[in-house]
Amino acid sequence: MKETTKYKVGQDNLQKFGLDVHNPVFAISAILILVFVIGTLASPKEAKEVLDTAKWWAINNFDWLFMLSGNFFVIFCLILIVLPVGKIRLGGDEAKPEFTNFAWFSMLFAAGMGIGLMYWSVAEPVAYYTGWWHTPLNVIAKTPEAKDLAMGATMYHWGLHPWAIYAVVGLSLAFFSYSKKLPLTMRSAFYPILKEKVWGWPGHIIDLLAVFATIFGLATSLGLGAQQVSSGLKFLFDIDNGVNTQIWIIAAITFFALISVVRGLEGGVKVLSKFNILLALFLVLFIIVVGPTLNIITGVGTTLGNYASNIFELSNFIGREDSDWFHGWTVFYWAWWIAWSPFVGMFIARVSKGRTVREFIIAVLLIPTVVTSIWMSTFGLTALDQVIGEVGALAGGISDKSLAMFQMLENLPFATITSSIAIFLVIVFFVTSSDSGSLVIDSITAGGKVDAPVKQRAFWAILEGLVAIALLYVGGSQALDALQAGSITTALPFTVILLGMCYSLYIGLKAELKVTNKNK
Repeated sequence: MKETTKYKVGQDNLQKFGLDVHNPVFAISAILILVFVIGTLASPKEAKEVLDTAKWWAINNFDWLFMLSGNFFVIFCLILIVLPVGKIRLGGDEAKPEFTNFAWFSMLFAAGMGIGLMYWSVAEPVAYYTGWWHTPLNVIAKTPEAKDLAMGATMYHWGLHPWAIYAVVGLSLAFFSYSKKLPLTMRSAFYPILKEKVWGWPGHIIDLLAVFATIFGLATSLGLGAQQVSSGLKFLFDIDNGVNTQIWIIAAITFFALISVVRGLEGGVKVLSKFNILLALFLVLFIIVVGPTLNIITGVGTTLGNYASNIFELSNFIGREDSDWFHGWTVFYWAWWIAWSPFVGMFIARVSKGRTVREFIIAVLLIPTVVTSIWMSTFGLTALDQVIGEVGALAGGISDKSLAMFQMLENLPFATITSSIAIFLVIVFFVTSSDSGSLVIDSITAGGKVDAPVKQRAFWAILEGLVAIALLYVGGSQALDALQAGSITTALPFTVILLGMCYSLYIGLKAELKVTNKNK
């Protein structure tokens, strides 16, 4: 790729009514999202059935594609670390990072995993150990082997594979945007393959899929997060956890996300992400001190060991005897991470200018895996100790996924305070996700502009909240399930897009390395 395009960022945009939007991506995105929501609201049960059928068809028939692709993304990223292309700096040799290492990591971690870790760090290990929904590799539930595999399988789902998916998207977008001066939008990553066609309908389709996956994923997460927060409020303060409470929670999250949007990246997402990471660190340290301290400290190494020793068997998709668990957990997760990758990947790209390729992958792939192992060991092993010791509500296994963390904290000192902190963490993680998601969708629908009017980001932040509220109010959990199924179904075409992105990125990095070496 010796030359870049003559295409100018925003040249296809329409500037009217104080807006600066891409023609036709913005209009098509808004209209199709509206049509989808109205259709789901009109028949939530039927919509859930149709989209569930599509989701499970994709998962059951293309499990091999999801698994092979996930494995490939990990290997591809690890190879880039050691290849000479690892020294390429995003934005050129003179580019400087915009954010400190701590702020940078805080933002990418908050956007990538914060919400999920709060929801699943207790529920998932307990589910695997007790056989709540089958067991990994058909291990016998409630045995020492089940405990080891519960932690190993949990780390498998939250370790290298999801972060490799995010890294592929983030690195591709950062490289083509900052080093090749292309718009910060999904289509730009395919310029080496599609050339000038990328600015036409092939590129429009790629960007539209990214918008749908992002807003459906965020709206679903807002609904699920509201259910967790309302469950926590019911558990702690006996506040009604019905739909009305959940709607008020979504409205509050959207309101604070809107304030964050107006404050911008520096004054919004960055500040909230740093605060949230510090608060999460406090909660982890508190549990380590008052919980089964020795088990947690030694358990981090054991968790990583169980992860490493089972990674190849868990990554296999041929002749699996634990088919129900494999499809219901692993393949589902891989599809979910891929569906989320446009949002998380683009946000990571947005904050990663000035980093080298090697530095980027280490920070996005390896460091989060280590941090996640500490988090999962702290919460997961504490919960498993309570299950095995028959202490508290968790002794009976999972009754409600959204309650699992609060049931674990109930058996530790200062439970009301720590549970309140956990609720607050969930809320702030959702605020940062909504804000960063609005930034991503706005960048795509503004033709790759990162300085579009604030009112456009505000529009997407409000729309995310309204979609979640409308679906929850009219269709309840069925409508949210339909939205999640729709999001996951988009993962099938996106898997192919990500594989093409790897090829395109390799071509771009190889050409850039030649230019860099020649100039030296």
